[in-house]
Amino acid sequence: QVQLVESGGGLVQAGGSLRLSCAASGRTLSAYNMGWFRQAPGKEREFVAGLSWSGGMIYYVDSVKGRFTISRDNAKITVYLQMNNLRPEDTAVYYCAASSGPPKVPRVGAEYVVWGQGTQVTVSS
Repeated sequence: QVQLVESGGGLVQAGGSLRLSCAASGRTLSAYNMGWFRQAPGKEREFVAGLSWSGGMIYYVDSVKGRFTISRDNAKITVYLQMNNLRPEDTAVYYCAASSGPPKVPRVGAEYVVWGQGTQVTVSS
């Protein structure tokens, strides 16, 4: 079973950028559809972005389109979430997750079988 470890979170001012990384151990991510979710205090977990294992499908929640970019390295060991023009409402714990099966981008957390521990992103105004 693959294990996921996120990193790259931190405190940034509004308008700034961060790049989150999700590193796999145990095996590569080549056969997994990958997703990034976030959960702000008092709110439900929200799908942010996802990438099919084939690379042919990418989805973003409307609130991050044009600002966030999901990508995967060629070795298919690490998935990234580049976050630009950050806003205070982006403040949350960000989680990466892996889903097996045919290439697709699930937007429901229950379809993901492996989760990382999360990394905190705080955007100050």
